[in-house]
Amino acid sequence: MNTSPSQNTVFLITHEFFPKRGGIATFTGEMARASAALGLNVEVWAQNAPPENDAEWPFPIWRMPLKGTHDLTCQLRLAVQLIRRRRELRNATVYLPEPGPMLTLMLLQRFNTFRPKHLVLTFHGSEVLKFHRNPLIRPLARRLIRYAKRISVLSGYTRDLLLTHFPEARSKILLTPGALRSDFAVVPSSSNGEKSKIIVLTVGRLHPRKGQLITLDALRALAPKFRGLIEYWMVGSTAKEHYEHTLRAAAATCDFPVRFFGDIPDDELSGIYERADIFGMTSVDYGNSVEGFGLVYLEAAAHGLPVVAHSVGGVAEAVADGKTGLLVPPHHPAQLTAAFEKLISDEVLRQRLGSSGRDWARRNNWSHSAKLLFNEELESA
Repeated sequence: MNTSPSQNTVFLITHEFFPKRGGIATFTGEMARASAALGLNVEVWAQNAPPENDAEWPFPIWRMPLKGTHDLTCQLRLAVQLIRRRRELRNATVYLPEPGPMLTLMLLQRFNTFRPKHLVLTFHGSEVLKFHRNPLIRPLARRLIRYAKRISVLSGYTRDLLLTHFPEARSKILLTPGALRSDFAVVPSSSNGEKSKIIVLTVGRLHPRKGQLITLDALRALAPKFRGLIEYWMVGSTAKEHYEHTLRAAAATCDFPVRFFGDIPDDELSGIYERADIFGMTSVDYGNSVEGFGLVYLEAAAHGLPVVAHSVGGVAEAVADGKTGLLVPPHHPAQLTAAFEKLISDEVLRQRLGSSGRDWARRNNWSHSAKLLFNEELESA
């Protein structure tokens, strides 16, 4: 695959691209799409996957011969590809929107074998802690940050986290907040008739950090008259099997319906949102893993759902407390149960928060974030 790089070419190198799903994969795809729409030459180097849908993207995609994990084998395979094609990248902008390829570049910079003209990075939150807490990675991350031309973050929380642990980034940081997917659309529910229950919905992989068990426990602690009004729905793939087993065991003891939908395609997920009444995702810090922003909160708000969430990480920048949802400090179960009770018992409040959320969710757009991050390339285009 031959490319003639120029000053306005952006090579986006990632392990997190379609058909992968999740917040980082969404961010990566949308930033690439928005940059191409602004007139930049964009080429995406992505993890191996079936190529049948790649032609639908408005830029070329090179599927690298690697799975896209953080293990050493994957890092070495990416290193080989970068070295082989280094001449194409010397005068170009290389954009690493997530930690996978950053780890590879940290290894290569020790040998000065890969030095693009401009290096642009995006940090999401968890990788900041992982890089800093690893004594072998920490100095390599500092060197990478020093070399970077620009660094973006999705939230003020991640910006502060990065500056606390890597102050070298101070003069380079730009805030590029997430937004709704460019193909986002509200699809009316196919369900007919009156609902007999108030549906509380969580969308996210089944993982302790996403807090499904915390939400379930909060709902179990409701007074009987409120428990009799609800159903709890969980949508998401299994990230940790033992956690799903724990969830299912807890669900079996509930005196209200609990449904596990598994992973659902985006084009079907809208109908699930439309059938729900309350969105609850009570994320918590889990080891080195934090909630840097939370695009799923915007998606729920865009469907008119009031949100119940923990005030951790960057969640407060995705959920406006008292305007689009209710935020509760983590590890305060009684307050969390009270927040759910407040929404379950007050339909007017649910509608008011949900209505505000529809506008709130659309306040950011990918074009603005891409324009901010690649302003220098756009000016030279």
